[in-house]
Parts: sequence; C-alpha cells; structure tokens
Amino acid sequence: MMGTLMNTASQRRLLAGISAAFALTLSGCISLGQDPPESLLTLSSTASAPAGSGAQAGGEGSEGAIAVLTPEVPAKLDVLRVPVNVSETEVAYLQEAFWIEKPARLFRRLIGETLRTRGAALVLDNDDTPARADTFVRGTLLDMTYDAPTSSVVVRFEAIRTNADGKVVSRRFEGREQGVLPEAGSVGPALNRVANTVAGEVADWVVDAG
Repeated sequence: MMGTLMNTASQRRLLAGISAAFALTLSGCISLGQDPPESLLTLSSTASAPAGSGAQAGGEGSEGAIAVLTPEVPAKLDVLRVPVNVSETEVAYLQEAFWIEKPARLFRRLIGETLRTRGAALVLDNDDTPARADTFVRGTLLDMTYDAPTSSVVVRFEAIRTNADGKVVSRRFEGREQGVLPEAGSVGPALNRVANTVAGEVADWVVDAG
C-alpha cells in the first residue's frame, strides 16, 4: 500500500514537472503581454488613380519619372503611436491609437498615390525606387500629431524638390483641423483628411513645376 502511495506521489510530481516545462516552452512562443489594439490607424488616399491607368518614363512623348522618398521624422514620429502636443515642451501619446506602419512610410505612399492622379508621369514611391528619376521629392515630416491645447490635428511637412536640371527648392506645407476629440476614433479620420489635403498641395506643387 505504501509503495502504491509513493508511486502515485511520484507520478504527480512528474506530471507537474512536465506541465511546468510545457508552460515555459509556450511562453517562449506566445506573447503574454498587453492585448493588441482592436484596430489600427492608416492613411488612405481620397484621390486614387483609377484601375487600368498607367505611366511610363524614358519613351518618346512620356513624362519623366518622379521619385518620392521616405521623409525624415523627429523622434516623436518615429514610432507607431500618435503624438500629443501637451504644451510647447511636453509630448505624450494618444491612448489606444496605433498606426499600422510608421507615419513616414504612410505619408510617402499617400503623396505617391496623389501624384498619380495629377498627370501621366511615372511615380515611384517604394523602397526599390531607382536613382535615375527626373524629379525627386523628399523632406521632413515635422508633425502628424494631435495638439491638445487647441483640440486640433496637425500635419506639417517640409518638402524638398530636386528638378531634372538639378535645381533644389523647398517649401513648407501645413494642414490643421480643429474641434477634434482626443480619442482614436476621432483623431484617426481627422489626420487622414488633413494628410490628404497636405499631400494634394504637395502634388500640385511638384506637377506645376514640371
């Protein structure tokens, strides 16, 4: 009887050890941290090029290629969160607001898609963009933030355009929308609207100079 009890106790200890080891193995494969957000924010163009449209560069009668490079950003935008300007010297992040991708890349593609609707030029806005484009658009995305003191969303872009003749021109673009509630469901759509406005102004500036 004693031997049976000892065997049962040993089996229980063995099973407990196996369960603990299995749990440790799972913890290495499964994240047990904070739950992911219910939704992610992105930028979508309100002026997309129609299906079937296209462009070329280098042929007779074609326009030169336009290369859109990923903008530089300050540290507050080099994350997947939405910055909140609390004051002139304080920055926080909006609760439960997460970008699907970093703002610089989202804004780059938004400018590229907007440019495609402005003319027949070939627009290159991915990481495989060649160095032999005729026009380059780059710059610094200074703000894509929520401004708490004014209840506004702000998009500010310092653009730099390099023309085919080597001439370099810069221009600052800014868009703002007031009366926005400090919550992801309001800030996300407002930022998308303002970013589209700024991207449209940038596209017009680039095309008008062509």
